[in-house]
Amino acid sequence: MIVLSLGAGVQSSVMALMAAKGELPMPDCAIFSDTQWEPKTVYEHLNWLEEQLPFPVYRVTNGSLRNDAIANEPVRGRGTKKFSSIPWFTDAGGMGRRQCTFDYKIVPLNKKLRSLCGYRPRQRIPVGSVELWIGISTDEATRMKPSRERWIDNTWPLIDKNMSRQHCLRWFEAHYPGRKLGKSSCLGCPFHNNAAWRELKMGDSEEWADTMLVDSLIRDGGKNKDSKQYMHRSLKPIDEVDFRNLEDKGQLNMFENDCEGMCGV
Repeated sequence: MIVLSLGAGVQSSVMALMAAKGELPMPDCAIFSDTQWEPKTVYEHLNWLEEQLPFPVYRVTNGSLRNDAIANEPVRGRGTKKFSSIPWFTDAGGMGRRQCTFDYKIVPLNKKLRSLCGYRPRQRIPVGSVELWIGISTDEATRMKPSRERWIDNTWPLIDKNMSRQHCLRWFEAHYPGRKLGKSSCLGCPFHNNAAWRELKMGDSEEWADTMLVDSLIRDGGKNKDSKQYMHRSLKPIDEVDFRNLEDKGQLNMFENDCEGMCGV
C-alpha cells in the first residue's frame, strides 16, 4: 500500500498534485493528521485540495492539541496529570520535551494505516506493508528519518526528484497561477520564526486572540512549578513581543529538530 502523509503545506500538497497529474505514481490514499489547531487557511486549502485529487483523503485526529496544551486533567488510566507535549520555552532555561508530533501526527496516522491494512491493535503486521510518502524537500534533507515501525517504509519522492521548496512553489504557480500555498503548522507552535509570528498577528483576529489566550494559560502549566512557560523564546507574553526582526531564521530553525520529520509539510 502506498500512502501519502498529507500536511496540507507546500511540499505535501505539491507531492499530492504531482501524483494526480501523473508526475508521480498514484498512491492508494492520503492521510491528514489533524491537530485541530491549524490556521483556518490550512483547512480551506485542504477542502480545495481534496477536490483536485483522484484518490481518497482521510482526516484523522488524536484530539485537540490546543485544548490538551492547557488542560490539567487526569489522564485516563493513569494517576498523573495531562501536561502539554509541546516544547514551550521556560525561564528555567531551554525548552520542554517535544512529543506533540508523535502524539498528534504519528499516532493517529499509524492507527489509520493499521486499519487500512486490515489489522487490529497490537496485531503483528508484515514488514514493509506500507510505503509512506513524506513531503520533505532537498533543502530539508536532514529531516529525513526512518519510521519507528518496521511495517512502514518512509520514502521521500521530492528528494528522489531533487526538488527544493522553491521548486515546489514554482511548480504550483505554473499549474495553479494566482493560487496561494501556505505553511502548515499549529497556531501556537514555538518553532515559528518572527516573520511567521508577525503574519499570524496581522492575519485573522480571532486566531491571534486565541493564540494570546493560550499563551497566557500555559504560563504555570509546566511540570516544574518554579518556572514559567512561554510560546516565544524571548520569554515574554506573546502580545508583548516585537516581531520586527524578520531576519530571525526561526526558533531552532523552525522544524529542523523535528524528531519525526512530519511537521510543516
